Amino acid sequence: MTKPILELRNVVTKVNRNTPEELTLLKGLNLTINEGDFVTVLGSNGAGKSTLFNTIAGNLSIDSGDILLRGKSIVNESEERRTRFLSRVFQDPKLGTAPRMTVAENLLLAAKRGQGRHLVPRRLRKALPHFKEITATMNNGLDQRLDTPTGNLSGGQRQALSFLMATLKRPDILLLDEHTAALDPKTSQELMQTTNDRITEEDLTCLMITHHLDDALTYGNRLIVIDNGQITFDVAGDEKKRLTQEKLYSFFSDLDG
Repeated sequence: MTKPILELRNVVTKVNRNTPEELTLLKGLNLTINEGDFVTVLGSNGAGKSTLFNTIAGNLSIDSGDILLRGKSIVNESEERRTRFLSRVFQDPKLGTAPRMTVAENLLLAAKRGQGRHLVPRRLRKALPHFKEITATMNNGLDQRLDTPTGNLSGGQRQALSFLMATLKRPDILLLDEHTAALDPKTSQELMQTTNDRITEEDLTCLMITHHLDDALTYGNRLIVIDNGQITFDVAGDEKKRLTQEKLYSFFSDLDG
């Protein structure tokens, strides 16, 4: 029987607390993610998608409810401590990498994610063969640019590097926050296919925000729709496979296709 890996129970998240601008973004949201789930997340602008990710990642604290990882509450875990079990790739290729460090140096940082910082030799040279091997799987020339500062990469290469860094050490939870949205269509589709291959081969547990209905329908074993801070639609397996764009459009009218 598949076990829950992540649970959000009656989560309420507010911003601008105790001010006239106080706003409730998540309104008693409930969500259970099972190990190996690849969940595509849809919703109109302002529905609560990014707030959901920020709440899971610890960027936003919750006002009530609970968040559990493998049955243990993590609401008091800091954003930094959550990197021990969680990785995230953002929409902006500039986020998630150090621009003045080389591709290899960024990968070495990712290999040490969640570990304490100590004054020890970097052992970068020893890791280069492995880094060359994994960057070659991206099929975009990244393996030829291990000594290149990340700031000099193309947007597609930089986002591919961000994805590699996020999955280099197997995370319990992978959050993909519209990670292909800033790329041209060809590069976006190539990265999306590589993303799907990696998630499928390694049986990763992943939530992926997307505004592309085709991607939401094509990828993942499960699809959820967020509206007004709550999960309003949740479908998986064969039922998801039978979904159409027309059916999804019936839930909301202002989602970009």
